[in-house]
Amino acid sequence: MCRIKDCEESKRRRRWGVMGLKTASFGGKGLEKLRNSGMVSRSRMKLWMIRATTSILLWTCLVQLTALSETRGLRVLKGWPSCFSQESAATAVALDVKSSPQHIVRVLPPKRVYKNNGYLMVSCNGGLNQMRAAICDMVAIARFLDVTLIVPELDKTSFWNDPSEFQDIFDVDHFISSLRDEVRILKELPPRVKRRVELGMIYTMPPISWSDISYYQNQILPLIQKYKVVHLNRTDARLANNDQPINLQRLRCRVNFSALKFTPQIEELGRKVIKILRQNGPFLVLHLRYEMDMLAFSGCTQGCNAEEVDELTRMRYAYPWWKEKIIDSDMKRKEGLCPLTPEETALTLRALDIDRNIQIYIAAGEIYGGERRLSTLTASYPNLVRKETLLEPSDLRFFQNHSSQMAALDYLVSLESDVFAPTYDGNMAKVVEGHRRY
Repeated sequence: MCRIKDCEESKRRRRWGVMGLKTASFGGKGLEKLRNSGMVSRSRMKLWMIRATTSILLWTCLVQLTALSETRGLRVLKGWPSCFSQESAATAVALDVKSSPQHIVRVLPPKRVYKNNGYLMVSCNGGLNQMRAAICDMVAIARFLDVTLIVPELDKTSFWNDPSEFQDIFDVDHFISSLRDEVRILKELPPRVKRRVELGMIYTMPPISWSDISYYQNQILPLIQKYKVVHLNRTDARLANNDQPINLQRLRCRVNFSALKFTPQIEELGRKVIKILRQNGPFLVLHLRYEMDMLAFSGCTQGCNAEEVDELTRMRYAYPWWKEKIIDSDMKRKEGLCPLTPEETALTLRALDIDRNIQIYIAAGEIYGGERRLSTLTASYPNLVRKETLLEPSDLRFFQNHSSQMAALDYLVSLESDVFAPTYDGNMAKVVEGHRRY
């Protein structure tokens, strides 16, 4: 035991001796360097601590400013991408600065995540407001079927012959982003799926009119799951209005009154028309539904001469999708299914005691019969105006021969009018009335 302890003691002495030799070998200068290096290390540590503390404080302030900018509308971080939203940095909540004078910052809703059952393509038919109502239906159907909706195709072959695409009339980016918490909407099919469609691997059909959502769940969804892509080539009145789930009805309203915004160019020109009208006092918008297509489709020919009746009849037979060909005009009138004539409109406005000096903005296309049919209305209410009389030709040059874009202008003016008076209970009358109530 003693020998072992002696050996260990001697080893410890030798180690300390070696260390002592090494220390001694540095000399006085070596010791000074060691002291200086220790002081430098401590200085660096202090500097690092100061930087870390400052970074933490700055990030804390940034988080607070981000929260305040979203809740109180501060402009400090306007345009910055958010790193603290519910989405990842790649799909962060976008700050959309609108082109309005107030530069409102809009925070987009988070994306809805769901298993995609396939793709729904739709081709709308009819005028602007008929297509608008159809788009609302198709969004609701896509949402309830958990499918991806491709931006709807607008009608280019009907009486109006308007070549406008969806993005020419509606703000397509707003349409897609504002509904992303409900349904996935794409501008076009993904390349892989698009190749399948080009090879004919698609199912095209017109859905049954006035169907409820169960029809689409039981009949259309299995087709989408089988073919991956289904194209609905007719969309007018294909979803029942009543007795549908409340969530579906709410979504229809949201699409119609929030998601379907017109393009900035159309909205800017609409504001210009409204400003001109407001400068001259209150105004009434008269949706005088007395265009050629309306009279031909409905068969209502009161006040028309024999030549005009013949022209309207030929037009009705020229369009195969207008199913009703033989129409008794007098019987239809007695059933209350005809629009008011311009003469009846003047009589009605007088009966309602509308001031004859009020501005009346005619929201309509070309009135069939022209000035001859408008003479009674003009005599009763001389302040009749139209967008063509309020704006310069240069303002409307890009809208000419684009009836849906012109109808969009009328829609905007109708929303802001003091009085809105439709002469027929059609699509525009219903949509504008609902929007004004909304």
